[in-house]
Amino acid sequence: MDTILVSVVSVLGTIAGSALTALVAARSERRRQAAQDAAERRSQHYDLHTEHVRWRRERRHSTYLSFLKCMSTADRANQAYFHHLNTSPRETAVDDERLAEIRRLFKDAEAASHAVVLEGPDEAADASQNLTQRLASLTEHVREYALAKANAQEEITSLRELCHTTGMAYIAEHHELLRALRTALDEPMDLS
Repeated sequence: MDTILVSVVSVLGTIAGSALTALVAARSERRRQAAQDAAERRSQHYDLHTEHVRWRRERRHSTYLSFLKCMSTADRANQAYFHHLNTSPRETAVDDERLAEIRRLFKDAEAASHAVVLEGPDEAADASQNLTQRLASLTEHVREYALAKANAQEEITSLRELCHTTGMAYIAEHHELLRALRTALDEPMDLS
């Protein structure tokens, strides 16, 4: 009987040992699978985030270029009218169509500056707003110069100088904007 009892205990011990080994192996496999799943999710998240950062940088670049193109177009039209005024005789009639076109181009540039504000970062947004305000002042000064020239007013020289000074300030703001945009495109983006 002792032999049977020892055999039964041995069999039960073997079964319990096997069950315990299977339980530990199953828990280890679940942990390994959970760790592998977590690593895959982190990898997928990193890949998605990396793709988003790439998309964001490309979008910024496109937005910045669009803004610079609009600003350049408006500035060139304004400059051309200013140069026309400088070479025309006194009491030259104001070209309302040209002023309206400059205003339309300025409004396009202003709208493009809003996209830069949305794309950011803050330094680029601030620089775009500063440049837009400077162009607004410059176009207003050229308009005032045109009106003064049409009416043969005495302050034509001071208005021409004001246009020149504002134009130089516009150029300085433009350089600041370009620096801010380069910095924004070169800055490393957080991939966490």
